[in-house]
Amino acid sequence: MATAPRPRTSTREPGELGRRLAAWLDTKLPGAKVINVSVPGSNGMSSETLLFDIEHPDTPLRACALRLAADPAAYTVFPTYDMPRQHRVMSLVAEHTDLPVPRVQWLEEDPGPLGAPFFVMARAEGRVPPDVMPYTYEGNWLHAATDAERAALQEASISLLARLHDQFPGKAAEFLLPEGTGSPLRRHVDAQRAYYSWVVGGLAPSPLIERAFARLEELWPRDEGPAVLNWGDARIGNVIYDGFTPAAVLDWEMAAYAPREVDLGWTVYLHRFFQDLTVGFGQPGLPDFLRREDLERRYAELTGHTPRDMEFHTLYAALRHGIVMLRIAYRQAHFGEVEIPADPDSLILHHASLATMVQGTYW
Repeated sequence: MATAPRPRTSTREPGELGRRLAAWLDTKLPGAKVINVSVPGSNGMSSETLLFDIEHPDTPLRACALRLAADPAAYTVFPTYDMPRQHRVMSLVAEHTDLPVPRVQWLEEDPGPLGAPFFVMARAEGRVPPDVMPYTYEGNWLHAATDAERAALQEASISLLARLHDQFPGKAAEFLLPEGTGSPLRRHVDAQRAYYSWVVGGLAPSPLIERAFARLEELWPRDEGPAVLNWGDARIGNVIYDGFTPAAVLDWEMAAYAPREVDLGWTVYLHRFFQDLTVGFGQPGLPDFLRREDLERRYAELTGHTPRDMEFHTLYAALRHGIVMLRIAYRQAHFGEVEIPADPDSLILHHASLATMVQGTYW
């Protein structure tokens, strides 16, 4: 982890994207100029982001970000990328909540202009806790912050989740339900099973992931609780901060209609994923930051809803993340960056912690 190159994320050429973007924008704002086109170094492993500025006298929108569906030639992380769905979610969150969601502008469903559907939104300025190397490692702004500054960021970040769940009308999120039958939680898990089947299609399955699915059934909540709009990828690495205050909430491609704890479990586990990696490489990390007990307590204080069945939900988060890690590893093998080992479980970066969760000994 400390020395490996970042996995390949795209086969696209930024200069060509910029030229095609300029041609497309001229159909929306004749005479507009696209300048300062860049691809952020933190570009994700799924959809891609392009940053650019517009010069035109008739638009207040100057600094822009473009969210582009994954390159079909890049062995995509997910089987489909529904950009209209993301655009709709962000528009609705801006309408119904006070979360700082970037203002969405144009939606382009035709793959012709850039090779895949995309949408354009206002760009927020600030800083993001890094994924590579993780913010739990030494040498980044969040790790270097004081305990009080990190506490302020933690408080503001859990407030985002609480406000989203409380303010957004649940009925307005029902369009996010996957096809199928059963409760929102059952459909969510069934969709993850289908995703896992797609990931391992024609390749070696993961015995660990299959054991984790079986363990979920044993831990299934007796009372699943109400479904709400879930951010989906609810973690601080998807927030732009102005100082230690959220300035923009990003990455809504995994938004869902599911119990509150699905989001909260993801927040808890994704931090633990980075913390465990850091400790494994001999650094202390941030052991007092984003602790499960603190997040659960503060969420309950803010919403009046006491999180329940969190062993189920943190296991589910680790399982879901494991499927993504497996897909990314198979993608690296596709591009010749790694070789597939005899044991596919070893491709899952957090296989040890996932195994202890299945055993019930992690927490």
